[in-house]
Amino acid sequence: MKWGLYVVLVLVTLFCWANFVKAGKEVTESQQKLEQVRNDGEESEEVIKGLDSKVQNAAGNRFVNGLLLTFLSAGLIGIVFVIHVLPMLAHRVTHAVYDSGEEVEKDPMHDARSKVAQGDWEGAIEAFRQAAAADPLNRLPYVEISKIQLEQLEDPSSAVQTLRQAIEGQEWQENDAAYLMFRLAGIYDEHMQDRTSAATIMQQVMEQFPESRHSANARHKLHEWGLV
Repeated sequence: MKWGLYVVLVLVTLFCWANFVKAGKEVTESQQKLEQVRNDGEESEEVIKGLDSKVQNAAGNRFVNGLLLTFLSAGLIGIVFVIHVLPMLAHRVTHAVYDSGEEVEKDPMHDARSKVAQGDWEGAIEAFRQAAAADPLNRLPYVEISKIQLEQLEDPSSAVQTLRQAIEGQEWQENDAAYLMFRLAGIYDEHMQDRTSAATIMQQVMEQFPESRHSANARHKLHEWGLV
């Protein structure tokens, strides 16, 4: 469809160009004949008027074809620019600005999310482990693994093991460490009915992060459990 439109526009443009050139020749020839008749003085006024009218008609035809030729040429150039040239320039500018000519790095979490969407839980866990290995200080892969083990595989023991390995295997920032510890305590309390272990973790939060909001939240949780 697109190339058919180009062919039609090109053919119409060539037709107008041919008419424009033809009308120009007619104007020139008619003007020369009119000048010759006037100089000879042998023809009647009626013949002179006829030739003059022919010159005017040819000039008008040339003007119309020239106008059409201008619009068609501009339209054809504009269509080519918008459809082909502009997207190419935009792509190159975007590539230069955002990519700096380098290939965009693959998101290590992409494969894991894809497998989650497919319901491939074991495959997702393995992909999240690979993402964790690629970015050891990102807590999200460990959280997602424990979530799959807990909710999809109904294996809270494995979820506890995953979170314990994550907590003990890295030097976490305060917020990340506290988040993982609270999540571990929640699994002990809600899914394994082991409030003693959950309370022990809350005590560890208070000892590890004293005078912090994490310590205050842990104390509040112990108070809810009636342990302080």
